[in-house]
Amino acid sequence: MPVRSRTEIRKFDHLEIALREDVGFRSSNWLDEAHLIHRALPELDLEDVRLDLEFLGHRIRAPILIESMTGGTREASKLNVILARTAEKFGIPLGLGSQRAALESPNLARTFKVAREAAPSIPIFANMGIPQLRGEDGFEIASSVVEMVDADALCIHLNALQEAVQPEGEPEFSRGLEAIASIAKSLNVPVIAKETGCGISGDVAKSLEGAGVACIDIGGAGGTSWSAVECHRARRMGMRRRERIGLTFWDWGIPTGASLLEASNSTKLPLISSGGLRNGLDVAKSIALGASLGGFARKLLLAANAGPRRLEDVMETLLEELRIAMFLTGCKDIEELRRVPVVLSGRLLEWAKLRGIDPEKYSMRR
Repeated sequence: MPVRSRTEIRKFDHLEIALREDVGFRSSNWLDEAHLIHRALPELDLEDVRLDLEFLGHRIRAPILIESMTGGTREASKLNVILARTAEKFGIPLGLGSQRAALESPNLARTFKVAREAAPSIPIFANMGIPQLRGEDGFEIASSVVEMVDADALCIHLNALQEAVQPEGEPEFSRGLEAIASIAKSLNVPVIAKETGCGISGDVAKSLEGAGVACIDIGGAGGTSWSAVECHRARRMGMRRRERIGLTFWDWGIPTGASLLEASNSTKLPLISSGGLRNGLDVAKSIALGASLGGFARKLLLAANAGPRRLEDVMETLLEELRIAMFLTGCKDIEELRRVPVVLSGRLLEWAKLRGIDPEKYSMRR
């Protein structure tokens, strides 16, 4: 068996820790503080509710994304096949994990390529981070990871916190926006800017729009904490200072609900809401707050690890919850859901006021 590279070992650690350890935020994503208005007389039948929509030039059957999670380690192939087959069955897009390991060790490309083989017709998103794309060969790298998996878009992940706390991290983000703009201008597929659990602020969303990205995945605080993941890794490696730093920043970031308000009031780009979404109701709230899709990562990773039947059951439940939430707000399709009233409360309401976002913009919709 080939010797594992340092990157593959790290990817294996990430996967194993995500599956086995407590890596969740200790605070919520604030979507509980966004309230949809019940409509006692929906004036439609539940069976007439439609979930399909257009996203980045593709017709998909529901506004749900299986988020970028895994790949780059031999153990990931089986999970990527399960995730891809499920995405294909439900007609929804699939994001792949960072493909850096496959560039360093070409034998690992197979752990990503299996996704397209298992899902020939759905949108698949390639994935690479800013530190690897800043150099003169950034466009070449971006093109190669897209070609590797026959991707329909490229996610450029923004993981500044993880790189800062990771024992072998590369927190090198200077000229990051310039690199994104250059790639977005020249690449033959759309570019998605993706946070990894710390949220996108309004000013960053505006800058990304100016750089030419086609979509923003806000990746808000409230779900998996990558600082927590690196805290666990540091503990296993006996690196006590790194462990303490990971613990300090465990809950760092803009909660998902607040990030949605920030981004949707600063840009007209399509948004993906991710970061601790638990169910179809959270997807409905996210869309009402300005998102196009709701993204799920660890929830689906755990289900996939239990087998394809478990993952399909979780997906069916998510879709039915979303359908019922739409029915109870009188929405026959996703476009109507974008316009339903939402009442903000608690910390989410305070955030909106402090950031100059008018809460009546949401609550007084007709």
